[in-house]
Amino acid sequence: MPNFSFNISGNLVDIINERIFPAEVFIEDGKIIAIKEIEADENVRHFILPGFIDSHVHIESSMLIPSEFARLAVVHGTVATISDPHEIGNVCGMEGVNYMIENGKQVPFKFYFGAPSCVPATIFETAGAAIDSKGVEELLARPEIKYLSEMMNFPGVLFKDEEVMKKIATAHRFQKPVDGHAPGLRGEQAKQYIDAGISTDHECFTAEEALDKLALGMKILIREGSAAKNFEALVDLLNDHADNMMFCSDDKHPDSLVDGHVNVLCARAVAKGIDVFKVLKAACINPVKHYKLEVGLLNRGDNADFIVVEDLATFKVVKTFINGELVAENGKTNISSVAASIINNFNCSYKTASDFKVLKEDVASEIINVIEALDGQLITNKLSYSVNDLVNNAGNFESNIENDLLKIAVVNRYNQAEVKTAWIKNFGLKEGAIASTVAHDSHNIIAVGVSDEMICKAVNVVIESKGGVSCISNTAQKTLPLPVAGLMSTDDGYAVAQAYTEMDAMAKELGSTLSAPFMTLSFMALLVIPHLKLSDKGLFNGDTFSFI
Repeated sequence: MPNFSFNISGNLVDIINERIFPAEVFIEDGKIIAIKEIEADENVRHFILPGFIDSHVHIESSMLIPSEFARLAVVHGTVATISDPHEIGNVCGMEGVNYMIENGKQVPFKFYFGAPSCVPATIFETAGAAIDSKGVEELLARPEIKYLSEMMNFPGVLFKDEEVMKKIATAHRFQKPVDGHAPGLRGEQAKQYIDAGISTDHECFTAEEALDKLALGMKILIREGSAAKNFEALVDLLNDHADNMMFCSDDKHPDSLVDGHVNVLCARAVAKGIDVFKVLKAACINPVKHYKLEVGLLNRGDNADFIVVEDLATFKVVKTFINGELVAENGKTNISSVAASIINNFNCSYKTASDFKVLKEDVASEIINVIEALDGQLITNKLSYSVNDLVNNAGNFESNIENDLLKIAVVNRYNQAEVKTAWIKNFGLKEGAIASTVAHDSHNIIAVGVSDEMICKAVNVVIESKGGVSCISNTAQKTLPLPVAGLMSTDDGYAVAQAYTEMDAMAKELGSTLSAPFMTLSFMALLVIPHLKLSDKGLFNGDTFSFI
């Protein structure tokens, strides 16, 4: 804890009592020891308010280790995150969870991690590790673990799977909340899921769905990440339900984090005419109360976790304080990078183009199922096309660039296994291929491209780095190595963001019309989100929870 004293003046935003008044705040040894109301000063126009909190985020999706994520986030006034480490958990198990906790402790930022509930996420894919109910209990017993992470196995809840119910019961025994994940669940099934003791959901993509769940006592998180964007659909609910809503990003790529965080959502909400106190309840207050965080809320005796902003419209952050330490000022981070170790789980040999072939004799029907990727959504549609819509290259079916029917492949990164392929629409590539080991939730290698040769080349570039993302054209190649579990870099966060920006631009130059092609690609193997996805074991129907 910093051992110094100072005071700061400004227009203090008292969110709970819905007051704004000129005040002087006195800080000593990381705590607020007094708040004194003062005379108004027309020269003091900035505002002091509690720091922002991302109420559900997978740090791994930023491609940055926690210490680097913190360096970027504090610039935007974020002082804490509710972080689900199940991405690295699916790759490295308990060792991965411990890696995130220990790395996060090395910087002045408040990471609050959960115990992953679904490692592996399903039995229909190959993950690198498993965390059973005993492992979950071991984690929940630790004071730094604040909650049971999103219960993605909603069928397991509905059918009262023994392991699932043990995990939920353990969280309740430790009096820690259980996060939900129930996309599209409505009516009696939603009630049954919530009645199991699950308190939040960040997967609502319509206001009607969110209202159903709010009526059943659930807290709803407004998600706006790099791929899934539900802000516009849900934000108006703050008008009547501000006490039971929060903001989250869920998954945020590094370039997006450089641009902004929760502060941007606050600005957008206020611009839509929503009362600023309701907005700030969701951004600052509700996460602290729900998860019982050690984050100050600008009261006497609280930890000195607060921010100074220019106004309550743009929320441009001037200063960020955590435990009284000035961690960011005027768009610059004051947190230094720290040396970090590398852990990984990767056992995959180089592939050949023939590994990605789909031969005529392997096609069982004249009708093929096609994944339709949706920009800004994690859900996909299930389309049907004739096999004649593909390109038949001497008995090998390949991508049809003109019809935007591209081949997608998933390669097992943990064991030597047959490559699984399918077809996908809306990636729009006219040339080349992209590949990634960021492939929720098991993080095998996923790739999409215009030909078997290009897909193979993109996959092999990733294999060479033992994890990362790649973009391949006829004449160029870009790679962003992610040596930590194939998910994160240990490099400077701003440098990683720049490298990712260049790869994103290259993918769009090759024809992709998606706003975030790599982030969208990363969710095409996420089986727990309907309707059609591809795992290393085959094409999967998320509605029936079975292979096609």
